[in-house]
Amino acid sequence: MASRGVVGIFFLSALPLLCLELRRGIPDIGIKDFILLCGRIFLLLALLTLIISVTTSWLNSFKSSQVYLKEEEEEKNEKRQKLVRKKQQEAQGEKANRYIENVLKPHQEMKLKKLEERFYQMTGETWKLSSGHKLGVFDLPEEPSETAKEVVTVALRCPSGRVLRRRFFKSCSSQVLLDWMMRLGYQTSLYSLSTSFPRRPLAVARGSSLGDVGITVDTVLNVEEKEQSN
Repeated sequence: MASRGVVGIFFLSALPLLCLELRRGIPDIGIKDFILLCGRIFLLLALLTLIISVTTSWLNSFKSSQVYLKEEEEEKNEKRQKLVRKKQQEAQGEKANRYIENVLKPHQEMKLKKLEERFYQMTGETWKLSSGHKLGVFDLPEEPSETAKEVVTVALRCPSGRVLRRRFFKSCSSQVLLDWMMRLGYQTSLYSLSTSFPRRPLAVARGSSLGDVGITVDTVLNVEEKEQSN
């Protein structure tokens, strides 16, 4: 559109010159001269049109290249901003993970451990917090029948409130009581045995029998938690 407008302007500006030439040369001009004059004018117009077309194409290509460069620069800036945002998000994620691993997780584990300790202290099963012997590794002698002679029934009153009973021969080693207590999960490093009435610690020794430590009749023993020294 712009090139056509420019051609029109040049064409209109050439008309006065054409008219002037025709006016000057009307007396002497012939058909041949008129045709040559028109050919020159049209040749001039064609040359101007070519120059204008080439110039317009160059301007349009220059503008297109400028627009392309601008769009390319904007695309690069957008990619750069996305990369910066991605790095920031990754840094924030790593920071959050470090906070969880170094602060929140240890705090939660410590809180759970305290709650577990409090629970086992309330139920009288603090032996579960230690890393001592495993349960069920102590062999107990076979329990005698109810009609067997020289047999006593021993009841263990646990800190949790349950009472467990078992029969033993009086000739059994008194160590069997500690083995029984350990088998129930109460370790000797944390718990001890004591008589009920009168209350006194039970002196257990591997070389002493149940009768030697005073258990000659059916007896109730208390499983008591030892006082932990600082």
